[in-house]
Amino acid sequence: MTAQERLAKLARMVPTGTSTAARTPFVLLIVVLLGSGMLALLLLNASLNQGSFELSELRRETQELTDEQQALQAEVDAFSAPAALAERARELGLVPGGPPAFLGPDGTVLGEPAPAPEPEEQEAEEPEEGPEDGARDEGPVGPDPSSGPAGAGEAAGPDGSGGVDPDPGTEGPDEEPGEEEEGGR
Repeated sequence: MTAQERLAKLARMVPTGTSTAARTPFVLLIVVLLGSGMLALLLLNASLNQGSFELSELRRETQELTDEQQALQAEVDAFSAPAALAERARELGLVPGGPPAFLGPDGTVLGEPAPAPEPEEQEAEEPEEGPEDGARDEGPVGPDPSSGPAGAGEAAGPDGSGGVDPDPGTEGPDEEPGEEEEGGR
């Protein structure tokens, strides 16, 4: 084999221009697929990071709301404790009711009804705040229902019914101010 024959054989082994042109679309397709895959991974990663940030923000907010709910529940529990309720009732002037009495379906009374006991006096250390002029309501107005008829042991009111006149500045409907009853002369 001569040198020229060898060169001719080697020249046939070198690819011609038509074969490289056929490979270019394939390489381009592979590059586009890899690029789009990388872009898709980048978008997916960004979306997962954003979701992670939102999730951590929602968890923090949930924790804050849970803490607030627990604080409010503890406050409600403190106000609804029996000792706190009894103290608040005493501050409002309420007294324990004693044993209950019930009405049956036929109108019979079950148990013995009794009036509530009088409230105990407050300690002198804790003065109650009230009106400045000292006109406090010290109890029920009128006769005590447990003391019997209105005239027994009580002075009769201006209308002769006993008890307290609901409006001491006015006279009866038929009386004029300054007039006296005819029977009293």
